[in-house]
Amino acid sequence: MALGKNYEGQRCALASALEVIGERWTLLIVRDAMYGVRRFGDFQAHLDIPKAVLSQRLAALVEAGVLERRRYQETPPRDEYVLTPVGHELWLPVLALAQWGERNLATRGPLRVFHHVICGGRLEPTSYCPTCGGTVKLEDVEMRPGPGLAADTRKDQVSLALRTPHRMLDPIP
Repeated sequence: MALGKNYEGQRCALASALEVIGERWTLLIVRDAMYGVRRFGDFQAHLDIPKAVLSQRLAALVEAGVLERRRYQETPPRDEYVLTPVGHELWLPVLALAQWGERNLATRGPLRVFHHVICGGRLEPTSYCPTCGGTVKLEDVEMRPGPGLAADTRKDQVSLALRTPHRMLDPIP
């Protein structure tokens, strides 16, 4: 039996969600948007993704309401991509998947660890801060280099910026 191209016929919220975020590269684009990546060239350089695939994924995320396309320069026309409130809701699944990967697949430890900006506590997979006892919103999270980052030799602008603490959603220069 041939593999289907979509989840048509699956009357399930998970299948519907996978139609939006289940394509290869899509969650990495969302993750980078959470890091503060906004411009096409920065997504492309950091992810090393083919331009045509990136264009397609960005368009699909905009159409689904996960990202908003904003013009930041008129001549020549240039756009950036910013997470919408719908995109912010993906924070918990992205965090949980990243931490699952760290626990079960990483060999050198996490590349990045997430801390509550207000109190400095390290977040649990549910975005719960045990230090102050609350669930932390994406905009109140700081990403810090983890022990596994020492092996990262990538030289693109995003990788270099993420070698120091960075507040989530703040644009990467």
